[in-house]
Amino acid sequence: MSLFLFLTVVQTLVAAGLVGVILMQRSEGGGLGIGGSPGGLMGARGAADFLTRSTRWLAILFVGLSIALAAVAVETTGGEEISSTLERTVAPATDPLAMPADPLAPAPVQGEPASDDPLVGATE
Repeated sequence: MSLFLFLTVVQTLVAAGLVGVILMQRSEGGGLGIGGSPGGLMGARGAADFLTRSTRWLAILFVGLSIALAAVAVETTGGEEISSTLERTVAPATDPLAMPADPLAPAPVQGEPASDDPLVGATE
C-alpha cells in the first residue's frame, strides 16, 4: 500500500509539472504564453526546444506511472473472479405490525391489539 501511495504522490507532482510546462509554452494563438524577453538567459528558440522536450518526457513519465499505478492497484485489491450469477434466495418477510410506520412512534406491545388511532401512545 505504501508503494501505491508513493506512486500516487509522484504522479501528482509529474501532473503539476506537466501542467506548468504546457502553460509556459508559447501558444500559436498567443493565449497564456509566458515568455519573457527574447534576450534573456535562454533565447526564444532554446526555451521552446527545452519546453517541448520537457513536455514530451513528462508526458511519457505520466503515462508510465499511470500504467504502474493500475498494475499495483490490481495486485493490491486482489484478482478475485467476478461472479456473474445472481443470488436467488428470498429474504423472509417482516411482520408489518412489528415495525411502526412512524419511526418515532413506540412499537406495539406483544399481546396488545394495535390501534388505528395515531394519537394513541403520543406523548406531550
